[in-house]
Amino acid sequence: MRVGLHALGIGDGARPEVIRAVATAAEATGFARLWCGEHVVLVDAPASRYPYSADGRIAVPADADWLDPLLALSFAAAVTNRIELATGVLLLPEHNPVLVAKQVATLDVLSAGRFSLGVGVGWSAEEFAALGVPFAGRGRRTDEYLAAMRTLWTQDPASYTGEFARFDAIRVNPKPLRGGRLPVVIGGNSDTALRRAVTLAEGWYGFNVPVADIPARIAALADECARHGRDLGELTVAVAPSDGTPEHLPGLAAAGVTELVVVGAPPTTPDGAAMWVKELARTWISPVA
Repeated sequence: MRVGLHALGIGDGARPEVIRAVATAAEATGFARLWCGEHVVLVDAPASRYPYSADGRIAVPADADWLDPLLALSFAAAVTNRIELATGVLLLPEHNPVLVAKQVATLDVLSAGRFSLGVGVGWSAEEFAALGVPFAGRGRRTDEYLAAMRTLWTQDPASYTGEFARFDAIRVNPKPLRGGRLPVVIGGNSDTALRRAVTLAEGWYGFNVPVADIPARIAALADECARHGRDLGELTVAVAPSDGTPEHLPGLAAAGVTELVVVGAPPTTPDGAAMWVKELARTWISPVA
């Protein structure tokens, strides 16, 4: 089982010197992948419920720095050579799919094929309103945007007509390096997210999932695979547990987790951030090795 690190882009993790320190230390100590999430907008008193905490509130303060994940990961790509990169997650229905298709293919090329696109449908109605995107129908919009983007990655010229996206005989380059099949990972813990991962993607990312719930979620993922004619082994299964310890690693591997994602906030200084990553590696990677 691989170990990833979700630590870039927010607060002190948004500072370039800290990103450099975390990324280079993570690569040197054996982390498999760097994850970076997204919110374009936060509000001080949201009415929308955050689905990944018991109290329905996101832990990040509304006034915290939060970098665009594609730009943050481009910076991380420039200071590393081997470690993989992933959005965890990009809120796809908030964006123009033609633009995102070009941006992520560009990042894939610049990182020499190290990038995976993690996407989610979003939960904040306030964020969608600020961006002028309807909150209703965001799941259908996500599905269609993925189809449109794959059309752009695999056809040249490309045409697509749908409810939310349409273009005719356009060329969008560069193309992703892996034959136009840039890996897509679906984030979200709901049954709908699992179904979307099986039917539209190459992997699933469960965020802040209690350890006790992970085997049941993977069993549900396997059921969806059986229902849609896929083998669970075709999918990457990345999970960031809300309460995991290294003692849980064997059980998580047995349940089908292929990547354990450690979530944390780095210290304020580059030296402190590098030491923090090394300590995380001793805690989480050494037991796996």
